[in-house]
Amino acid sequence: MFCPSQITTLQPAGPRSGAGLSPVLAGASPARTGFTLIELLIVIAIIASLVALLLPALATAKANGHRTACANNLKQLAFSAQMYAADNEGQLAENLPEPSPAGPATHTWVLGNMKISSDSTNQAFIRQGKFFPYATQVASFRCPADLSQTRGVPRVRSYSMNSWMGSRYMETSRTNSYHTFLRDSELTAAGPATLFVMADEHEASIDDALFLVTMDDSQPFASFPAARHQRGFSLNFADGHVEVFHLRDPTSQGLGPEQARISPNNSDWIRLKQVTTR
Repeated sequence: MFCPSQITTLQPAGPRSGAGLSPVLAGASPARTGFTLIELLIVIAIIASLVALLLPALATAKANGHRTACANNLKQLAFSAQMYAADNEGQLAENLPEPSPAGPATHTWVLGNMKISSDSTNQAFIRQGKFFPYATQVASFRCPADLSQTRGVPRVRSYSMNSWMGSRYMETSRTNSYHTFLRDSELTAAGPATLFVMADEHEASIDDALFLVTMDDSQPFASFPAARHQRGFSLNFADGHVEVFHLRDPTSQGLGPEQARISPNNSDWIRLKQVTTR
């Protein structure tokens, strides 16, 4: 039987302590929105460590890029030398000192003296040379690692040609038994893979287009090679390939008083002579 006394009246539950209140009102700690000073210092230290690790790698990558670009320039110029000879019945482009004892050069591979301010930044001297129709970018005549400038303007050329190629000048001006090369057939007979055509010359040494090599040892490193590629300089050879020669002899220190002390027994000098002529 239903009994009214057994009916239980349900009362709405009151709010629990803190229920529905914000954490602040409930006495909870507010959420943290930033880093502490210690944490910031740790992050900065980690970033500094990473930068210190990456900088040498970036510098190495940049140097390798410069060396590769320099090699590509010299390959293009070696190709230009071959194409000029092919288009001129085997005759090599002229390569004479300035001023030339034979008078103004008309068929020289490039014009301009890098020690003359007006020449050193004049791109017209590059364009007037006999190689420009084949290497049509002025930048091809300059090593990208060469930072030399004249009055704030980059100089236009870093490379010079083996003084024993392109004229008989070295035979007529000196008493020796070594040979100069005027024709591609002469290079073929001597071994084109063993004779350098152009070299990357030191910015303090470069002047005219001729890289002087005195086979009689009268002036070791009269034209001093560049040391822009980890104390190395690039050369192209008559067969078109490019090499980097590193300066390993302790006395190969550069121009000035140090150059005067370079002896004919300097190993870097001997190596250069071995790829100069026959």
